Amino acid sequence: MWLKSEREIPDEVYQAYFEHFDPDLYDPKEWARMAKQAGMEYFVITAKHHEGFCLWDSKYTDYKATNTPCERDLLKEMVDAFRAEGLKVGFYYSLIDWHHPEFPVDIKHPQRNDKAFREATKDRDVSKYAAYMRNQVEELLTQFGQIDILWFDFSYPGADGKGRADWQSEELVKMIRKLQPNIMIDNRLDLPGVGDFETPEQVQPTGPVLNEDGTHVVWEACQTFSGSWGYHRDEQTWKSVDLLLRMLIDGVSKDGNLLLNVGPTGRGEFDYRAKERLEGMGAWMRTNGRSIKNCGPAPEGVVAPEDCRYTYNAETNRLYLQMFAWPFKAVHLPGMAGKVKYAQFLHDASEVRMSDCRSDVHAGPNAKTPAGPLTLELPTVKPNIEIVTIELFLT
Repeated sequence: MWLKSEREIPDEVYQAYFEHFDPDLYDPKEWARMAKQAGMEYFVITAKHHEGFCLWDSKYTDYKATNTPCERDLLKEMVDAFRAEGLKVGFYYSLIDWHHPEFPVDIKHPQRNDKAFREATKDRDVSKYAAYMRNQVEELLTQFGQIDILWFDFSYPGADGKGRADWQSEELVKMIRKLQPNIMIDNRLDLPGVGDFETPEQVQPTGPVLNEDGTHVVWEACQTFSGSWGYHRDEQTWKSVDLLLRMLIDGVSKDGNLLLNVGPTGRGEFDYRAKERLEGMGAWMRTNGRSIKNCGPAPEGVVAPEDCRYTYNAETNRLYLQMFAWPFKAVHLPGMAGKVKYAQFLHDASEVRMSDCRSDVHAGPNAKTPAGPLTLELPTVKPNIEIVTIELFLT
């Protein structure tokens, strides 16, 4: 993982983790159950990260789970378990590989500051690594059935970086499209215009992600439960259920999605803090999920009030007011007078009383005046739920 690069750990030292890798509590069926309960619809698993370790029984390397004390193809078990829960399948695959004998010592390599090592490896042939990478991607796309997402990482073009020429990205994409025509590929192959979706990392866009022509781009924000991508025993900056739900809602309101990272322990199970948050998100999704699934941004010109977000289901013509802060007695929806025929709290389907207010009650009969605000009458005390959602049935 990134720790190997950050602490400049050479292979001979890092080998201890390989020799002691034994996630004996690994139960992919339980992982899949928790993901399904939390409301997730697909998963993306790190098949190979930057340190080069492979979770499946690849015939192109000995650096794989089946050669550790674990002695299991962890990827096959996971794919089967998640498919059984109805979740779609995605594979993360690192474009860089600090373990491969032909991968160049570049700006991210753990031994980049080891002059003797750099000199000894200066004749490495990245084209041989590119062939290795294609062979492994072919394995992933031919041995596990239909793959829905291929999530590549980490391309960094530049003076001392790698890019599409080194990865032979055009050839790689051509092979992928041939083997899995319906797959979605992310935007990290350093091929402008080729990726099927954008991947803002640890940030939330300020609005929908747009092409130059103004059309919406498919995107997902990849976020973490805490400040770390992998399991970090001493990490204290864990996000609350409330914050995680805000990130989810915010993304949907901007026509995006949330890819939420879970880092298991070395024993192969989720940290108790991750379990608590998955359970909390699942409890909210159980009653509020229809304000998220099959939803996107509000219709053009519909603006949410302060401290709120709108999500919208075009098929049912229902608008969802997601309230990040609880107001006193009422909330006023700009421009929505006359546009809502019924309102209810989504978590319990109890009615929310409403009243219209025209923007200009003195306008003549032929005047074209904009709609005024719609007032929703609320209880003084916030209902006992993380994020309160009001379902608006539009006229």
